[in-house]
Amino acid sequence: MAKVAFIGLGNMGGPMAINLVKAGHDVTVFDLSEQACSQLREAGAGVAASAAEAARGVDYVLSMLPAGKHVAGVYLGDDGLLAQLKGDTTVLDCSTIDAATARQVGEAAAAMGIGFMDSPVSGGVAAAAAGTLAFMCGGSAEAFSKAELILGDMGKNIFHAGPAGAGQVAKGCNNMLLAIHMIGTCEALEMGARNGLDPKVLSQIMLASSGRNWSLEVYNPYPGVMENAPASNDYKPGFMVDLMAKDLGLAMEIAKQCDFDNPMGQLARELYSQHQEAGNGQRDFSSILQKLQD
Repeated sequence: MAKVAFIGLGNMGGPMAINLVKAGHDVTVFDLSEQACSQLREAGAGVAASAAEAARGVDYVLSMLPAGKHVAGVYLGDDGLLAQLKGDTTVLDCSTIDAATARQVGEAAAAMGIGFMDSPVSGGVAAAAAGTLAFMCGGSAEAFSKAELILGDMGKNIFHAGPAGAGQVAKGCNNMLLAIHMIGTCEALEMGARNGLDPKVLSQIMLASSGRNWSLEVYNPYPGVMENAPASNDYKPGFMVDLMAKDLGLAMEIAKQCDFDNPMGQLARELYSQHQEAGNGQRDFSSILQKLQD
């Protein structure tokens, strides 16, 4: 059993923290939302009045925060957590943020002798609740060996992508590809439907052929094809368009930093930004099909 602080109890962080409690860890949480904290208290976690209080004397600090500025605000500076943690603490930031901020926090942690890994996740809310997330980790081999001990209670696939920031790069690559093959799947299904094909039959054909992909197999975007997919539930998320637009923006930053021209990624970002601006930000990202149908 480890002593764990968990900072940030949103749609992902809350279920992740609950799984740590279920695994028998001594978990103390902090979030600005009283409701989120109450849910964790009911699950058996302690609730702190501040992030600093939650992190006092712990073995691990985990965070799941909205953006890089929030991560930097929590960890950096004279009042940040890094300045207050004991040297053998391991910090695991599971937020999806820009790689530059992840590297900055990682470098600051290393200078203080604190283990740090950027550990963004893939799998969405359902996987967070089920404890089957994938973690993409960036940091030292020593930090990764410690991270595995705790991340295994929240996920089933844990990867060491490289040094600090590498987890965020891996997440950016993955979600850019996800957007591209979701759009491509929507295009193929809609083109088939306009030519009289049953989307369910066409899906079966492509699943048995070279067009097979995750969007088609697990998350079919055409209503009525897959009973439990958001498309068959009025595109209730799921993974929101707002989040996909955010992640594509981060992917574009990664591409820009390495002077890489990624035309498919850029087009995917443009399409999702247009879909978001049309008032679909809170809908599931597979609703991009409806933009193609307009």
